[in-house]
Amino acid sequence: MFRVHTSTSGWAITWRLLELIFHASVRHIRKSHGNALVGLLMAILQSVIMVAVMVFMMDLLGMRRMAVRGDFVLYMMTGVFNFATYTQTLGAVAKSDGPTSAMMKHSPMNPIVAIGAAALGTLYLQVLSAATILFFYHTLWTPITIHEPQYVFGAFMLSWFSGIATGMIFKAATPWQPELVGTLTSIYSRMNMIFSGKMMLANSTPGYILAMYSWNPLFHTIDQTRGYMFENYHPHYSSITYPIYVSLALMMIGLMGEHYSNRYISLSWSAKR
Repeated sequence: MFRVHTSTSGWAITWRLLELIFHASVRHIRKSHGNALVGLLMAILQSVIMVAVMVFMMDLLGMRRMAVRGDFVLYMMTGVFNFATYTQTLGAVAKSDGPTSAMMKHSPMNPIVAIGAAALGTLYLQVLSAATILFFYHTLWTPITIHEPQYVFGAFMLSWFSGIATGMIFKAATPWQPELVGTLTSIYSRMNMIFSGKMMLANSTPGYILAMYSWNPLFHTIDQTRGYMFENYHPHYSSITYPIYVSLALMMIGLMGEHYSNRYISLSWSAKR
């Protein structure tokens, strides 16, 4: 991972950067559990439990009739998978290694590599767990049909990108007030349990309630995913372009904030806390 390179061509530098991100991603994945298989099983189990809880709550509250016509469990999966990917990516990026981390003492490492590794490691776990759950649900429970699978995956990736962009904002602010930003990150992630709209259908939601959700990029990606997933659902109150523009804006702000913080951050900052 850390070895001397002599080539200075553009392709060689790009390849070394990608190789470094790959190794850092493996390290990030293995931080949660030393055994890669157990770590994957834990990620799958977490998603299964979340889907089961959501289905039980919808049954208990009598909200099944508000769901889209089609496979109800698949309807809940569209919300859970996007929500889990968004929040897990946000948290991983916000808590990724900063410029004062021990890993940054190795010359090839830098905060961008750490952010990329955290994001890619989370994406790997979430894609693999979602694919495994869908496979076993399709083979063991009931056959499923996805109307436009390529667009479903695109909306899923947009949730991941939105999580990176939002996490960048929290990461850029972390060096200045680590405890406060950590608390705000947790609060925001828990707010998305409600304001992501994963338990509701936008087309059947009253306008005065819809106004409380439409600011959230995750709400739009979840609703658009359901439009691509089910043939008989056409989203009218969400947009696929809104999360793209918001995420790009947040990403630019986060990168500028990260650059500014890295210019002034010091190891002595944590000594006074």
